Amino acid sequence: MSAAAEQYRCGYVALVGRPNVGKSTLMNQVLGQKISIVTAKPQTTRQRITGIKTVEQGQIIFVDTPGIHLSADKALNRYMNRVAHAALRDIDLVLFMIEAGRFTRTDEHVQKAVLACGKPVMLVVNKIDLVTDKSALLPFVEELSAGQGFAGVFMVSALKKAGLEKLQAAILRDLPFSQPYYDEDQITDRSERFLASELIREALTLRLHQELPYAATVQIEAFERTEKITRISAIIWVERKGQKQIVIGSKGETLKQIGSQSRHALELLLDEKVFLKLWVKVSRSWSDDERAIERLGYKDF
Repeated sequence: MSAAAEQYRCGYVALVGRPNVGKSTLMNQVLGQKISIVTAKPQTTRQRITGIKTVEQGQIIFVDTPGIHLSADKALNRYMNRVAHAALRDIDLVLFMIEAGRFTRTDEHVQKAVLACGKPVMLVVNKIDLVTDKSALLPFVEELSAGQGFAGVFMVSALKKAGLEKLQAAILRDLPFSQPYYDEDQITDRSERFLASELIREALTLRLHQELPYAATVQIEAFERTEKITRISAIIWVERKGQKQIVIGSKGETLKQIGSQSRHALELLLDEKVFLKLWVKVSRSWSDDERAIERLGYKDF
């Protein structure tokens, strides 16, 4: 075995924090490709998503998680909390992400969970580009990190890619010596069907951010690849008839726009022509039904 191979590092890194602190954006930027969908709506990430970054020195396996939140009044919220907490098992390092200049009760709750998991924790202060008074950042970080035993503290802007190279180098230094777990050209362990459903849900959320309530999801019914085209059929599930009409829109225009945006994103992902067919159906109160959320693909790890 060569000296370089003996120094190779590989491990799992959990991205943990409250909703909307930028976990998915950070992972996508480090990977250089969209794996986790991103919208301004809190709790856009609902399931654990793995992103694999392979470089000469090692392989970082990021585990993007749903935002941990204090309120878990519905089955879907409880599911997301379970997924996020489960990600703290069987990993090598935790990135505890917060927003620059803001530390909430939910952040405090997440901090207690990550520091109790028994794994090294790096504090990642994101969105520093949104802070106008940069002189306030250092006292803010010093107060939060004092006596906490963080393995490192990093101030970044995931959106602007500021500080990400330094963070990546630090992660690699702290991972165990190991051969890679995945092929160097693999960037996720998620299927194309799963990624397709996420991209459709992203288009749905972006188009109807204000109008559509949180409880909408996408289920892939068919995914058929041929030499010339990939045919995808998907169902958009909502909870009430009124929501169905919102998604369809007048004369079906809204659904057509969602379909067009989704198809474009899918063609970029798959690098091939896509035919996409969407339906909208109602499953009453699915987000508060444990059996329903499992049937729609939300399974515990």
